[in-house]
Amino acid sequence: MIHKGIEYSVTQVMAGVWKWRFQIGNRVFTGKTEAKLDLLAIRRVQLRIDRELKQLGREQARSNGDKD
Repeated sequence: MIHKGIEYSVTQVMAGVWKWRFQIGNRVFTGKTEAKLDLLAIRRVQLRIDRELKQLGREQARSNGDKD
């Protein structure tokens, strides 16, 4: 699956437990989430991707600001 240009995977490992993975640049993010519905697990991963992209944007803005 793809969210905002980031490819990610969500796999059910047991009833109500989902394993997820995505990569931004060289950093790989993995984890587990508990959810009864697959769509809820997927949404949680999408929110995590959003959070990491936002953090990356802040870090890049800071580093660009230091160059001035």
